[in-house]
Amino acid sequence: MAALVYAPFPDRESAREVAAQLLDEELIGCANLLGPVESLYEWQGERGEGSEIGVLFKTDVTLLERAVARLEALHPYDTPAVLGWKCDAPGAATAAWLGGLTPRD
Repeated sequence: MAALVYAPFPDRESAREVAAQLLDEELIGCANLLGPVESLYEWQGERGEGSEIGVLFKTDVTLLERAVARLEALHPYDTPAVLGWKCDAPGAATAAWLGGLTPRD
């Protein structure tokens, strides 16, 4: 079954670096760099805003927890917002593609 992970990044360069590392480690099959996105947020009691690059990572559900943990470790933010979830209705070809991922240990 397919899974998705979303995380915003401070810039396109850091997003590309992390995506490349996750691809190298075969924890994801694809990363879609979106954006820029405008972020409005509440953090440590203060309101803020900024421009970020959103990234949608595609993986297999069996790799979801490992991909999320590795993304958190590689992310340039001290406390990154990383959200992962199972896809309820992936296309058959997409599920087969992502199901074939074999991560490097």
